[in-house]
Amino acid sequence: MFNFQKEISFLSKHHLIRTLVPIDSGQATTLKQNGKSFLHFSSNNYLGLAGHPTLKSTAIRAVEEWGVGGGASRLVSGNSRLYFELETKIAKFKNTASALVFPSGYAANIGAIGALVQKQDLIFADRLCHASLIDGARLSGATLRVYRHKDTEQLAKLLRQKKKKGQTLIITDGVFSMDGDIAPLAEILRLAEEFDALIYLDDAHATGVLGPNGRGTCDYFALSSPRIIQMGTLSKALGGLGGFIAADRVLIEYLINKARPFIYTTALPPVLLATALAGFELIESDPEIRNRLWRLTSRVRTQINQMGFNTCGSETPIIPILIGPTETALTFSQKLLEEGIYIPAIRPPTVPDGTSRLRISLMATHTDEQIQLLLNSLKHIGKKLRLI
Repeated sequence: MFNFQKEISFLSKHHLIRTLVPIDSGQATTLKQNGKSFLHFSSNNYLGLAGHPTLKSTAIRAVEEWGVGGGASRLVSGNSRLYFELETKIAKFKNTASALVFPSGYAANIGAIGALVQKQDLIFADRLCHASLIDGARLSGATLRVYRHKDTEQLAKLLRQKKKKGQTLIITDGVFSMDGDIAPLAEILRLAEEFDALIYLDDAHATGVLGPNGRGTCDYFALSSPRIIQMGTLSKALGGLGGFIAADRVLIEYLINKARPFIYTTALPPVLLATALAGFELIESDPEIRNRLWRLTSRVRTQINQMGFNTCGSETPIIPILIGPTETALTFSQKLLEEGIYIPAIRPPTVPDGTSRLRISLMATHTDEQIQLLLNSLKHIGKKLRLI
């Protein structure tokens, strides 16, 4: 019988144990925990929409009209008309012919990848892809090859070596969630065209944030191709919950019939569909929200780099501070907490061994004063711990 306590003891000894601590507030620039208030720099609520008055009022109206549950899977009786409206909006937003909403981003990745490839096929994945992408690749049964982070030369070499005659799928994040950098999508697309491959683009952290219109990585690079299958979430910049795939109509029809997490999961509560629609409307109608996020991002990243911290080449509102040893990262996080700033340490297996870090994620709703408090604390704690 598996010795669970032994495994827990091992994790504790190596500073890898995780615990759940109740948070007594919503996703805003401050949070309450155990009766205390902290500045919040660890949410993916990039545009602050999770607490936006428009989304809150939309949610109230949706609950009054639709109730609180989806009731059944979408292929049974859970497919409310709000799904049709939201998927039409997503397809237009992502410049694709069609879209399909899943219960979560994780479910979208597991379901779509598992449907797109089988045992006879090949997957090439960036080393720093999100865990859900790797899980989807492994569960698909396809042969998985991992290339060095953003190393398109190695990707090209691996593609030239392929011998299988099945489907080839290249998997990458658009914005990498722990480093905050951006995939070289233009070069990946060139290789996909050369070697007749599809690209599965996880745009979870790019949707609503990246590109001149906030439409994501394709918008950022001004790219459009039927080879690019765009995945995204409704749970980060959109402020709610859910995942989606945006692609051509035939592929979406195929996923409706083949993606098991879509087929066998209860539909999302209608309130989440309604608030996602409102979120997309805000992103399109009020670009100043996104513009402010990028102004704060430039300020914070510039000053943290000037302090001497390693920010892992971040290009986005995700700004890591690479620490290295897990224990030191935990100490840094705790000292920030003592000063009223909430930034949990990110440790293995979320990041590779020896690369524990603080992961700062900014919101458009952070005030200038909150940003300055963050910068002041990072500087003097970093000096105290002899990290800068």
